[in-house]
Amino acid sequence: MKEKMNQMFRDKLFLVMLVLGLLTMVAAAGVVTIQRGNGQEQKPYVDMQGQDEYFAEEANDQMPLAGNSNAEVPDPESTQEEMQQAKAGNAQDNAVAEQEHIAKEAGPEKNAETPNGQSTVASGNGSGENAEAEAREAGAGGIAAAALVLDFADTSKMLWPARGNVLLDYSMDRTIYFPTLEQYKCNPGLVIQSEVSTPVEAPAAARVLEVGNNEEIGDYVVLDLGNDYTVTCGQLKEITAVQGEYLEAGALLGYVAEPTKYYTIEGSNVFLEMRHGEKTVDPLDYLE
Repeated sequence: MKEKMNQMFRDKLFLVMLVLGLLTMVAAAGVVTIQRGNGQEQKPYVDMQGQDEYFAEEANDQMPLAGNSNAEVPDPESTQEEMQQAKAGNAQDNAVAEQEHIAKEAGPEKNAETPNGQSTVASGNGSGENAEAEAREAGAGGIAAAALVLDFADTSKMLWPARGNVLLDYSMDRTIYFPTLEQYKCNPGLVIQSEVSTPVEAPAAARVLEVGNNEEIGDYVVLDLGNDYTVTCGQLKEITAVQGEYLEAGALLGYVAEPTKYYTIEGSNVFLEMRHGEKTVDPLDYLE
């Protein structure tokens, strides 16, 4: 009987100890849970101050640059300075381009002094815009010739349109004898001897004002030299010049034709007349 009582006591003591152990474990688990809820759990690694910035910088250092794996990351301050310099350079370039645009729109206008002391505009008988518009319309097949600056002056010189002896001189203050016509009369130009089919060249840089024909000088070309100076070349054939186009000095105008009935005795020739405004002038004063 006593033995049974001892066995029961030991069993109860074991159960009590088991219950106490379980309660202790539950209590410990509750404490851990409360500490986690308060955010006081310890991290399994060392919390480094500024570690986010450190990892971001390290990632930037290791990031390859497009097009050059060895390229260095530019300094933000130097990059900003370079951008400011580039903007300043672009502003200067834009200013230069604007000045060039204004100069281009102004056209080849230029003030010059006439022999009478009056100021004229050397623009090819028109403003720069008109000259550009005429240049766009010039040329066969719609191909425009480049506009030239026409600035002929009293001291300028011309090329001979064709080389040869002067058969009849310029004479407006007195009459001279015309063999074919068998009469004396004034001559507003030069009659220059030349062979048929000889090339005839533009005596100076000019714009073609007119291409026409009349009974006395046959096919002719009127050239604008600028500053109200014009030249007429007659007795031509196969004219290549086109009205409105610009020609360099020495450019082909056409070829010497058979003489008209007004010059049958004088023979084949190039008729050269020069005017300043409405007044004829002696071409010999300007020929080289």
